[in-house]
Amino acid sequence: MSSPTETEVLAMAKAARVPHRWRNLFTMTGTLVVDSTEGSITATLFPTIAAALRLTAANLGSMTALGKIASVPTGPAWVWLAGRIGRKNTLILTTLGGGLFGILAGLANGFGMLLLFNTLMAASIAGGAPITNSVLADTFEDKDRAKAAGIFYAVLNGVASFIGPVIALFTNLHDGWRYAMWTIGAICLLASLLVAVGFKEPTIGAAEKQLADLAEQDRIATRVSWSSVVSLFRIPTYSIMMLSRLLSGHLLISVFGIVFLVSVRGFSNATAALVLIPFGIGYLVGSIGGGYVVALLDRTLPSRGRVWFIQFAQLAFAAVAFFATQIPHGRGIGVYCVFWALMAIAQGFNVPLNRPIVAAVILPELRGQGFAIWLSIFETIGWALFSLVAGDLAASLGITTVFLWVLVILMVVNALVLGLLHLTYPRDVARVAATLDQRRAIARGHATI
Repeated sequence: MSSPTETEVLAMAKAARVPHRWRNLFTMTGTLVVDSTEGSITATLFPTIAAALRLTAANLGSMTALGKIASVPTGPAWVWLAGRIGRKNTLILTTLGGGLFGILAGLANGFGMLLLFNTLMAASIAGGAPITNSVLADTFEDKDRAKAAGIFYAVLNGVASFIGPVIALFTNLHDGWRYAMWTIGAICLLASLLVAVGFKEPTIGAAEKQLADLAEQDRIATRVSWSSVVSLFRIPTYSIMMLSRLLSGHLLISVFGIVFLVSVRGFSNATAALVLIPFGIGYLVGSIGGGYVVALLDRTLPSRGRVWFIQFAQLAFAAVAFFATQIPHGRGIGVYCVFWALMAIAQGFNVPLNRPIVAAVILPELRGQGFAIWLSIFETIGWALFSLVAGDLAASLGITTVFLWVLVILMVVNALVLGLLHLTYPRDVARVAATLDQRRAIARGHATI
């Protein structure tokens, strides 16, 4: 296999800079701002909804779990649809559906109706996460993906964290949670409009330097099929990341964090929601700062720097969560704001790590399906288990005890499991690079015939 000439190297580098990439990045944030992996605005409102509809923490667990379970079939289905009608059109549909069902949830007169429309809203929004992550991978080269992912999720959760307390102000009004849900629906409708106007869809593999300057038909050698999707589980790094997602107990803080501060520490719903502001700031610092740390580690420890850092992120979160949830700190909300900010920094470290790690070991045409399985299925199983079990156990053992096992102990276990990546990640990255090099060589050979 011949090496590319200097002219080809320059052409590859130039072609891999996808146009409109930063505009696309910021335009997509609205599609996930209402209900993303790292935070849900509806969970912020639950204490007030519970008081109005006479609900319990178990109801919150059921509502969150069913919303996530709904994404098991709908997440991959949205990705399949995106392959037929385009990712832009699909993102518009997901946010339009989310807006409609969010507005209907605000009309609920009981838990059954609330559960139905909240689940349908989650099912609609479910396509946003795998599609946006596949777009991000097709928009930025591997060396830039950590920074791009960090900025994307920093903006996303920063906006959500500021919107959360603002929407929570509605809870001071009679039936204010209904106005809050209608506002959530309006945000989704606005997000669909932004995508329709500002998003420019990149082609598959557009950011891969080996493929960027090739004709589109030469970039993809594997048709997406059931067998090719199943083959993803034969990638050791991918399987480890799936297992890690099942152990990502830190995600539970966004579901029960406000409930903990209200029911255990005695704050009002509006006061407890104030921790979302420093949480958003901390997440911004962790995601963006983590992206630049990853870029530095890629230069100094190219094979294992990402692995060491993702292990550190789990251990750091566990340490902060212990002091934040297991030790009372008086009646002031300020100290909890500090701890929530520190937890958010550690949680934010994960985004510029796990998304680029997964993207680096999967071929471009399979990344949408890979992210759908990871975010819509495995993450959902973890969320459903955590939400249902935590909701039930909170009623008998208390949220504090549940937090000890899920936010602290399980996170330490997760860090140990991720240590297996030291063995698998370098090999899987090299395999993808070799495959893309081979595709380029074949395309160049055909071009000379």
